[in-house]
Amino acid sequence: MTPAPSITKAALWMALSIASFLAMSVAGRTATAALNVFQVLELRSVIGFFILLPLVMTGGGFKAMRTERPLAHVARNVVHYAGQAAWLYALTLIPLAVLISIEFTTPIWTAILAVSFLGERLSRPRLTAIVLGLIGVVIIVRPGAGSIDPGHLVVLGAAMCFGVSVVMVKSLTRTDSVVRIIFWMLIIQSAVGLVPALYVWRNPAFELWPSIFLVAFTGMSSHYCMARALSHADATVISPMDFLRVPLSALIGWLLYNEQIDIFTAGGAALILAGNLLNLQRKAPQPAEVATS
Repeated sequence: MTPAPSITKAALWMALSIASFLAMSVAGRTATAALNVFQVLELRSVIGFFILLPLVMTGGGFKAMRTERPLAHVARNVVHYAGQAAWLYALTLIPLAVLISIEFTTPIWTAILAVSFLGERLSRPRLTAIVLGLIGVVIIVRPGAGSIDPGHLVVLGAAMCFGVSVVMVKSLTRTDSVVRIIFWMLIIQSAVGLVPALYVWRNPAFELWPSIFLVAFTGMSSHYCMARALSHADATVISPMDFLRVPLSALIGWLLYNEQIDIFTAGGAALILAGNLLNLQRKAPQPAEVATS
């Protein structure tokens, strides 16, 4: 049964998703400082699978995890795995606030793909929210201020992958439950990353395990909450909400890593917040609108 559309519920689930992503950023930076990205991704998927098991059992067990769209799950997770690997690698190359800022080219690809393939409406408030957010990102990154760091290009590639992934998740929520989507994400990504992880494997030091478990938990919870949010609102509504990660990541970078917040970062964050508030104030879509989107 498709959940009723609700901007409020979508925003609450998205807040939990944002918190998970930010925690994963901090834990991921710690883990990738000592371990290869492929090993961190494999540990995340395997441990995340066992964390998800209680939800699988209460949701009908493994029998309820059967899907009629296996190829869609495989395609979505191959694309998402590539994006996640690029994102974690970029954590080792550039400051956290810059990484998250560049990542927010994602809504451009999400909006274009959602309109093109899901039939969603790119209304004026949504378009304005996206434009304001992207202008804010450009102000923060200031690409013309100097040479482009290779890490910037890595994150841009990750953002493109994430845009494709968000649209595919939105499509999957029409036929599969959120738990089923996350179940197959962990299974498929564990299989995809097994060989690369074994090739670079190193036994993690004891002090790294808290960060590894946090990456695993938030890697599952962030996408669970994102999928729940997408079940209550269109992809072009959800993605601009995620812009809040930019100012929050800048604050975390300042508090934990002494990454300075300048006037450009503050100004860009203000535009991003304005776009989010505008988008959240729009009228919630009616059931018929969601059904035909």
